[in-house]
Formats: sequence, C-alpha cells, structure tokens
Amino acid sequence: MTPEQALRRVIHCLDRVHETGFKTKAFVRALDVVRNTDPSELADRAANDTLTDLDGIGSSTAAVIADALAGERPSYLDKIEAESVVPITDEGRVYRDALRGDCHMHSTWSDGGAPIEAMAATAIDLGHEYMVLTDHSARLTVAHGLDEERLDRQLDDLAAINADIAAAGHDFQILSGMEVDILEDGSLDLSDDMLSRLDVVVASVHSKLRMERQEMTERMLVAIASPHVDILGHCTGRMIGKRPPSTFDADYVFAACAQFGTAVEINCRPERLDPPRELIDLAIDYGCWFSIDSDAHATGQLEWQPFGCDRAAERGVPIESIINTMPADDLLAWTQS
Repeated sequence: MTPEQALRRVIHCLDRVHETGFKTKAFVRALDVVRNTDPSELADRAANDTLTDLDGIGSSTAAVIADALAGERPSYLDKIEAESVVPITDEGRVYRDALRGDCHMHSTWSDGGAPIEAMAATAIDLGHEYMVLTDHSARLTVAHGLDEERLDRQLDDLAAINADIAAAGHDFQILSGMEVDILEDGSLDLSDDMLSRLDVVVASVHSKLRMERQEMTERMLVAIASPHVDILGHCTGRMIGKRPPSTFDADYVFAACAQFGTAVEINCRPERLDPPRELIDLAIDYGCWFSIDSDAHATGQLEWQPFGCDRAAERGVPIESIINTMPADDLLAWTQS
C-alpha cells in the first residue's frame, strides 16, 4: 500500500462515518501534499522523522505515510476501518444482497468529493453491476449544478470512462443521470431534449421547502407525471434534527407515483432517512416502486445503502418492487417504458 493509497482509504472510512470536520480535512490536505511531493523526499523525511515539517502534514497523517513507506499497514487505518463499518441487520442483508446498483450519487462535477472514476471504482469493489451518476442540475447553484453545456460534456466523459472500464475487463457500467430540481411550478430544471438523453432521472425538491401543503402537492404531482422522471428523490426534504419534513398530501403523491410508474426513493443518508417510516408504509399500500439509494457525495458514502435496506426490511417493502434489484438492461427498459 502506497502512502497515497493509505490516505485515500482513511478518507474513505472517514466519509462513511460522515466525519466532515477537521480530521477529514487534515487527511485530504495530506493527500494533496503527498501527490505533489517527490517520492524520494517523502522517503527521506520518513527515515529522518521530518514528515511533519511539510506544511499540511500532522502527526496522525505522518504516521500513516511512514507506515506505508515502511511496507506496513498503517495502524491508524486499521483503527478507522474497524470503527467505521456500516452496520446492517440480518433482515436488511437480504435486501442489500438483492441490490445490483445505486441510482443516486454525486461527483466532483457538482458537489461531490470524488471524481467519477473513483466513485465507479468503489462501486465495483462493493459488487455493484452499475451505478447512476446523478449530479445536480443548474438551479442548485450552491451545489455547482450542471447546465446543459456541462452535462453534454459529462455525457462524453461517461462514454470514455465506460470504455476504459470495459477495456479493464469489468462487467460494470455507469448509467447517465441527473438529480433534477423540481421548480416551484413543478417543471423540471432541464429541457425535455436533455432529459430524454439520460438513462435515469431523479427529481427532487431543494427550494421553498416550506411551501403551503396544497401548492407543494401540486408541485410534486406535476413533476411525478413527467414522462422523463423515474425516481422521486428524498420526498420530504427533511434533515433529521435540523429541518422538518415538507408538508404535502402523501395520498395524492404516492397514488401518482403508482399511476405514472415513478419510484419512491428510500434515501440512505443518515441525516435524511427519507421517507419517514409512515410514508414508506403508505407508499407500499399504494403499490409504488422503490429505489434504495445512497445519495453518496464521496466514495465512503456509497456504503450507506444498508441504512435504507434495514429500513425497507423493517417496513416490509416488497423486494420485487425495488428497481435497483434489476439488472441494468431491465432497469433501462423500465425507465423507458
């Protein structure tokens, strides 16, 4: 394991426990230093115990680098690996084993912390057969959302990356997608022409979350009825302990999801776990499709699907109603039907 590999793995583990503070920033900074420092200088400094003289290298990061250079597995990495394992129940494991992919994630093209290639490599390591890249649309400027010109460039990049993945012998593909903002009138933050080019479209409300109940219901219904929308993302918009769920008529919304074949996302982010339990129950009653998605913004967060799998198992979501248990070809046929 090289120092770069060791630091990347530590960052991955910190991401999967949602550590967003100084510790993660310190390891990200150290990784940047390692990438921009001559390997011979790193080896000399490790031998002379002067790694911490480099700006951006502290005692913890220096220890990881030194262990890796000595050909040893860093003890700090072993510690954080053990502490950051994502738990899952036996019942949830049945759902996780059935999943073939992840339909909602972000890269550095918008507000993610890892490039597409790194997200794909992690998805492959997790045993996925596919992933759907769903960076934000342009309206969400705080997330550096993609306008149509940037999305067009991203689609070209995806084609090239998929070709490289195939050439490397992996039976895995990146499906094109976007998390498109549902605007205040229910229209979507992307033209019909661009939406039609995407394999999977996740539509989510990110603004005016306190909209009056009837207006929010109508807003969501218009989006759900769009032939381009495949998944309704984190439907209440809640942030547990920080932001209450939006109010809307869930009967109308889930009846529409069932009518138009729009899957209800079970969002796995620990601060979302959206929909709440009672709404999952209601969506089951209406016969909705579901998608269990990490909504990952970093490689470690791709390991969050167990949170949604446990929730699905607890509420008794029919496994056959979960779209990302389908092989990629079947999923594409479903989105196009």
